[in-house]
Amino acid sequence: MRLFLILSVFFGLNACSGTTTTSEKGPGSILTGRAEQGISLKDIAGMGNNSNGVGLPINALLWRASLDVMSTIPLDDVDTFGGTIVTEWYQLNKTSDERIKMTAFVLDRELRADGIRVVVYVQKRAGNSWQDSGTDREMGKQMEELILTRAREIRASGYVETTN
Repeated sequence: MRLFLILSVFFGLNACSGTTTTSEKGPGSILTGRAEQGISLKDIAGMGNNSNGVGLPINALLWRASLDVMSTIPLDDVDTFGGTIVTEWYQLNKTSDERIKMTAFVLDRELRADGIRVVVYVQKRAGNSWQDSGTDREMGKQMEELILTRAREIRASGYVETTN
């Protein structure tokens, strides 16, 4: 009986050793034998073994300039991989019945005028509550110009843009 059990285990392990599947990313699942699927965090950040130097999907100069300009208002959300910066609601002065919230989108890896977009949301006070009153396109364009000017200043100061 022991001999039968030992031979069964031996033949079972021997049968499994010849059927493992491997892929470029490494061994597959122990349970299914299928190749590894999906993407790792290292691949997203551009640090994996197969890295092609992609790095972040946004321009570093525009990103830095956007942070510099937008940080004059308290920031609510910052997403480096998505290239978005969102501020909190902000009243320009305490007696004003109007407040704004800005969202900046870094859209490109190149330092170009259309690589940044800023949307300025406006709310007006109605009694004790705030009511949406649309967006301020003019202020959005002014913020875009400020960010582009700051990006040019950073580049001119000798900041070296890396693509990692």
